[in-house]
Amino acid sequence: MLPQVVHALLTIVVATSAACVPAAPRDANAADAVTSINGIKAVWAAQVASWNRGDLEGFMAGYWKSPDLVFFSNGTETRGWQQTLDRYLARYKGEGRQMGTLDFPQLDIVMLGGDAAIARGRWRLRMPDGKEAGGMTSVIFRKLPEGWRIVHDHSSAEGN
Repeated sequence: MLPQVVHALLTIVVATSAACVPAAPRDANAADAVTSINGIKAVWAAQVASWNRGDLEGFMAGYWKSPDLVFFSNGTETRGWQQTLDRYLARYKGEGRQMGTLDFPQLDIVMLGGDAAIARGRWRLRMPDGKEAGGMTSVIFRKLPEGWRIVHDHSSAEGN
């Protein structure tokens, strides 16, 4: 009789404990991920719009304004927000240079935690003369006090 009572009590305790575990955290985490991804997409869209207006400073607003920002491109490492802006200015705003029209025909965003995500995909740059350049990108976003910002960018052009 005692083993049956113990078994019944254990069954009640396990069932009660299972019933007390809320499903909300999973749903809340999913909702937080959707909110975060939408925030990252908004930063990304603002960057593309700024680029396509020829506004490099606006484009750079999506990057972490820090000397610790890291940008890798085609074997070159650039560290720092100002240095990254200077690189973009020399490459796309220098004499005889053009910015073209930027888009991302393939892009996915994966949350790495509550305050970090990776965006990865293909970029494409269409120049006014009809030429196109493209490549791959992997960008790490962090949620900072000022919002979602790129803290690490690794982009490479096809053929390099």
